[in-house]
Amino acid sequence: MTKPDTKARASARQLPLNQILAGDCIEIMNTLPESSVDLIFADPPYNLQLKGELHRPDNSRVDAVDDHWDQFSGFAAYDGFTRDWLAAARRVLKPNGAIWVIGSYHNIFRVGAELQNQGYWILNDVIWRKANPMPNFRGKRLTNAHETMIWASKSEGAKYTFNYEALKSLNEGVQMRSDWVLPICTGGERLKDEDGAKAHPTQKPESLLHRVLVGSTNPGDLVLDPFFGTGTTGAVAKMLGRDFIGIEREEAYRKVAEKRIARIRRFDGDAIATTRAKRAEPRVPFGQVIERGMLRPGEELYSMNSRHKAKVRADGSLIGNDVKGSIHQVGAALEGAPSCNGWTYWHFRREGRMVPIDILRQQIRAEMQADEGRPN
Repeated sequence: MTKPDTKARASARQLPLNQILAGDCIEIMNTLPESSVDLIFADPPYNLQLKGELHRPDNSRVDAVDDHWDQFSGFAAYDGFTRDWLAAARRVLKPNGAIWVIGSYHNIFRVGAELQNQGYWILNDVIWRKANPMPNFRGKRLTNAHETMIWASKSEGAKYTFNYEALKSLNEGVQMRSDWVLPICTGGERLKDEDGAKAHPTQKPESLLHRVLVGSTNPGDLVLDPFFGTGTTGAVAKMLGRDFIGIEREEAYRKVAEKRIARIRRFDGDAIATTRAKRAEPRVPFGQVIERGMLRPGEELYSMNSRHKAKVRADGSLIGNDVKGSIHQVGAALEGAPSCNGWTYWHFRREGRMVPIDILRQQIRAEMQADEGRPN
């Protein structure tokens, strides 16, 4: 017979799935069950060490990161904080779990060293190259056009989830590289507070988390974000059929995240399924999306950053700013880039949300694969 106090302890250790927990991330992670989390995505304070305000050439003030949560007395204090939260994170990771940490040149090298000190095994460093970075207004350094993500398993030789074929599909059938060109949050995706100001100074784009979660988790996995902010990790996890736990000590961010995630609708099972087989998936021309009525001629598509739009034509081509061609050609021309993956670049609007057209391609592929499995 189970003792009452044992039952209470077991109940207290139940995972708070799909909840945002208020408080210090180290303290809260240390209360979670050991080896219970499949993936951690961490966006810790960058310790930017800003001295005074930053202004544009027209003397307008830049809304930079100067919040109290990014303030440390020195490198020693920051290193101690990094050591403690990484230790707490490693305790809750499953043996086959993994961690992603994102940062800038201010902190990522210190974080990387501590990851190795604690026995994590670095799998890749990924460069997120921002398609639309903020310029260097002082003109004294290069424009900071990228951030670095470190992807690590719990230990050397440990198993981990890597959906190679799914990432290859996202990249138009080409092996995914470790440099990702994605825009920063702008337009409708940028969350605002009641005064119309940025709700969070370093809000990450959903496209970034989409790629991370598709590539290194499976539906039903549990994703922990110890620096939850305004909830990008939770929003994408919910859309993709993953569970999440968020930890955030700032009440203002928690309120924004709760409202945001409440509006999110999970994609259906067929849509969140990812490619696992080594064989190539069936090719789906964009024209099939039009033929099947998933999108209509004349409907407008939008780039993720909402800077560009194009109109769908009956033959599956697009026209935007007098540029005509395929979803890939028009996207590349509008961005001034040598190439573009139109499936991930273009989005359509449904119920006030931006949805990548690649979702429609995956639905068609799922139907094709289901047909292949039916007897004649």
